[in-house]
Amino acid sequence: MSKRLGLGVFLATGASLALPGAAFAQGAVEAVKTELDMTWVMVATVLVLLMQAGFMFLEIGFSRRKNVGTGVAKILVNLGVLSLAWYMFGQGINGPGNKIFGTDGFFYHFGQNVDGAAVGGVDVGFMLFGLVFAAVSLAIVWGTTLERIKFGVYAIYAFVFGALIYPLIAHAVWSGDGLLSDVGGKPVLDFAGSSVVHLTGATAGLAALLLLGARSGKYGPDGKPRAIPGHSMPLVGLGVILLWIGWYGFNAGSTFATDDVFFAEVALNTQLAAAAGVIGALLIVYIKTRALDVGMAGNGAIAALVGITAGCGYVETWAAPIIGLIAGVLVVYSVIFIEKYLDDPVGALSAHGMAGIWGTLAVGIFGSARLVGDASPGIWYGITDADVALGPTVGQFAVQAVGVAATFVVVLGISLVAFWAIRQTIGLRASEAHELAGLDISSHGMYGYPEAFIPQEEYPSADGYEPHVAGTPVAPATAGAAVQRPTSA
Repeated sequence: MSKRLGLGVFLATGASLALPGAAFAQGAVEAVKTELDMTWVMVATVLVLLMQAGFMFLEIGFSRRKNVGTGVAKILVNLGVLSLAWYMFGQGINGPGNKIFGTDGFFYHFGQNVDGAAVGGVDVGFMLFGLVFAAVSLAIVWGTTLERIKFGVYAIYAFVFGALIYPLIAHAVWSGDGLLSDVGGKPVLDFAGSSVVHLTGATAGLAALLLLGARSGKYGPDGKPRAIPGHSMPLVGLGVILLWIGWYGFNAGSTFATDDVFFAEVALNTQLAAAAGVIGALLIVYIKTRALDVGMAGNGAIAALVGITAGCGYVETWAAPIIGLIAGVLVVYSVIFIEKYLDDPVGALSAHGMAGIWGTLAVGIFGSARLVGDASPGIWYGITDADVALGPTVGQFAVQAVGVAATFVVVLGISLVAFWAIRQTIGLRASEAHELAGLDISSHGMYGYPEAFIPQEEYPSADGYEPHVAGTPVAPATAGAAVQRPTSA
């Protein structure tokens, strides 16, 4: 009896020592998992930030040489203004609150009490991830406005966009308590932002374009569009590749975790869609023009990446290239049609707008029951799978359409008001003289390619503008001395 009692005491003592150890080990595992997940989120954040370089090279390549320097300045200023706007107001409006907007988290910082909890490192990481998404959406806006918009417009609208417009849409879809997170009992499914990011940016670009007008000489006396070629297809190609790389962070990073390495499946969907988009765009443009248009190849890749963004975490791998292929075909027809009426130098309305609409709707067609959670799968499964009722799948498609329509109406309305107000105050459009001379010398006092221009021919000297080289003004002319001016290479 005494031996049994002693053995029981020994086992009980051992268990009392082992249980805290096991609990500690479990806690340590959870801590390591959180750190690993957030390391992936921060890597993805850097990849998404790299997309700013992609937008810069893409837009510079599609611009004429007299407007390349302003493209660099625009990216830097927009990123700076939006970052501060997101920190001050955007994160708060994007965060917890009511159905329309967030009400807590303004001037977001570590240790702040937001929705009853202290902001920690994980929260700050997600805030920064949201910031770079907002920056991508803003970068899309300006593709429609190249070569004729006043530089000051960038800074003003960037603040409005980062503080109000983009956060409203992100809150509506992704906050969990926004209007579009429950539409008749179903959420709008947009895994990484075909509508939230890309349609939002393209719609804002449409608002700017409607008030800004076309570049001088874009349309002839007969109203037909004229080609205004960009100066560098290699830079366009570099921009597309940087965007493609950054999209790995954009889509795969939106998993927010390393569980089951699901981010690899999302990345594969992204890659296959983009590949199919290039092929689809080139096939269609060759059929129509008998030429393998380099710019269309790039837009095919971007349109497919935009198209798969909503569904990258919701569709099976076989559906990804189908979505990308259709996006690549769609972008060609869209660019050709839109150019008849609107001057969109980089095709942003098509590659981000039309493809964003398609991508959001595609989830309602190809969304997989394995991946959509509590939402309904796509119509494809309602038709082909006897275990899936068709009615709910049609309902999910309708909800996706509501998300598209709501995003377009809200963003277009607020953006038209914002750009109208800017036009009534500082003005939207550069003067004809500034546009013809080029925005580099007009807005920045220097050329992006200084060796390519003779200043006297580019800008009337009577207006007082002289070129700068690396930020150093050319010395003014004095009596008996002439200003040394660069000559054409």
